[in-house]
Amino acid sequence: MDNHFFKNIEKKTGVNMKDVLDLAGSLQNANFKDESTVRGVIRRVSQIANKPVSQEMEDKIVDSIVKDGKSLDFNTINKMINKK
Repeated sequence: MDNHFFKNIEKKTGVNMKDVLDLAGSLQNANFKDESTVRGVIRRVSQIANKPVSQEMEDKIVDSIVKDGKSLDFNTINKMINKK
């Protein structure tokens, strides 16, 4: 992708695209039925987005993904984190 494109995204979101791409690469072969893997992903996304996630919210996200079988993607986690 175009470096200028990534710089614009970083400027608008404050999120380092290298971190996002590294995370995306690590997710390719991850086991999302494993609770500790899902918790690690949630914590990493929280860190990258600079959005703290309470233990209660983390538990809800984990239950939703591991027990309910929902897909894990940035939009799903973002919606859950930003829910008031």
